[in-house]
Amino acid sequence: MAILIDSDTRVLVQGMTGRAGTFYTDLAMRYGTECVAGVRPGKGGSTHVGLPVFNTVAEARSDTGANASLIMVPPHRAADAMIEAIEAGIGVIVCVTERVPVMDMLRVKAALDGSESVLVGPNSQGVLSPGLCKIGVMATRDAAPGAVGIVSRSASLTSEVVAQTSALGLGQSTTVGIGGDPVHGLGFAQTLELFRTDDDTRAVVMIGEIGGTEEEEAAAYLSKTDYGKPVIALVVGRHAPAERRMGHAGTLAMMGARSAAQKAQGLADAGAIITEDADAVAPAVQKALRGG
Repeated sequence: MAILIDSDTRVLVQGMTGRAGTFYTDLAMRYGTECVAGVRPGKGGSTHVGLPVFNTVAEARSDTGANASLIMVPPHRAADAMIEAIEAGIGVIVCVTERVPVMDMLRVKAALDGSESVLVGPNSQGVLSPGLCKIGVMATRDAAPGAVGIVSRSASLTSEVVAQTSALGLGQSTTVGIGGDPVHGLGFAQTLELFRTDDDTRAVVMIGEIGGTEEEEAAAYLSKTDYGKPVIALVVGRHAPAERRMGHAGTLAMMGARSAAQKAQGLADAGAIITEDADAVAPAVQKALRGG
């Protein structure tokens, strides 16, 4: 079992005819993802990589039954693409586009209010349920079906933990990249709740970092929830200089904001198992599942 996506997920790709869209659509189909359509205004009626192309998301959904979207359009058009998918009733929307303007994302957040869509991203590596479905730009070589859910703000650290958990024979139920931008869709707390109710996810890895309040919100959620599964957390950025952007737009430690150590302590107080570095994550998961 998995969260958000599974073998029944039918994916359309907004921006499929572009270079990146072409490349990642092809990879997804080779992986086994059921990609059913592309969307590119002005190219409706054509085909690309063997799939029909539509002018709008609504047309694509109506004709193909698509229930998920991968957005691969430039930053200045990404918000409109997300809003179009929301208005068309797409259930899961994954946006991998980086550098979407914050003011644009406020429009997207307003469109999400009251909708049934779940937005992952922007600036996300995507969502992967190993062996079932891939929506995003993540590598799949080291992924394996299993019982560990992973939710992360860092694409590179996700890949590292995926490789480690697979090497120990644990595998992954689903990996979710919530993205590193300050304004985004699905967050840590919401994803933790999805994993909590997934019977096949036996443990959850949460990879956080400095900046923003995602880790604090996750700690608040865990502190008031009988979670029932081990949560292993890694918060990176312990040695990052204060008040300086470190890679992600959301990784900005402002004056008065909580440090990585403080975020980790808050999660520990809420019941999470804290690891100091990426190499310790998979062994901590293994130990927790063995009851150690």
